[in-house]
Amino acid sequence: MPEQPLLSTVEVETASPVTASIVWLHGLGASGHDFEPFVPELRLPRSLGLRFVFPHAPRQPVTINGRYVMRAWYDIAHPDLGRQVDEAGIRQSLQAASALLDRERQRGIPAERLLLAGFSQGGVIALHAGLRYPAKLAGILALSTYLPFPASLDTEASAANRGTPIFLAHGDYDPVVPLTLAEDARHQLDSRSYPVDWRHYPMAHSVCAAEIGDISGWLQGRIGSG
Repeated sequence: MPEQPLLSTVEVETASPVTASIVWLHGLGASGHDFEPFVPELRLPRSLGLRFVFPHAPRQPVTINGRYVMRAWYDIAHPDLGRQVDEAGIRQSLQAASALLDRERQRGIPAERLLLAGFSQGGVIALHAGLRYPAKLAGILALSTYLPFPASLDTEASAANRGTPIFLAHGDYDPVVPLTLAEDARHQLDSRSYPVDWRHYPMAHSVCAAEIGDISGWLQGRIGSG
């Protein structure tokens, strides 16, 4: 299979020199700009020397949205997200996310100072790719999302990331990705002894102020100073 070109990205650096990076994947129909305004809201200390990398997902027709072409990490064919899962699309996006992590390492960032994050569809890829990445990451941040075909972890999970901390957060009133799917993801990860920091908030399919504060604290704990 020919090597895929790197996805185009939006980048935000909080200080120089950069000593850590977060690759952050947006949700269905959004773009790399979606979480760009989120960076200053985290109020992270400049001493972390962070680079945020926000890739744009490829444009593709999405079945559940009438085959309308939009940015998506994989196709969705059914309102029940556990049915007719686009495994091929998810695996292709795994390669795209892994390539961006590889590029950060080539730019001089050690794997243990790399994080993979995502919201909704992007969170699916963050979990799927992060748990399979061959070098140990600093952490995986998965917001308002779920875990696709968890049984495949038993044969595909990277030994290097068996102990990688995971921040898993969800809205109690999420009409897009039901809370039960997030709770099932938590259970599947717990049962495999992954260290999961589970949070839920009185919100819908979104991000709230309390969650932003918790993410900020968690990131600082994972990265520390450069």
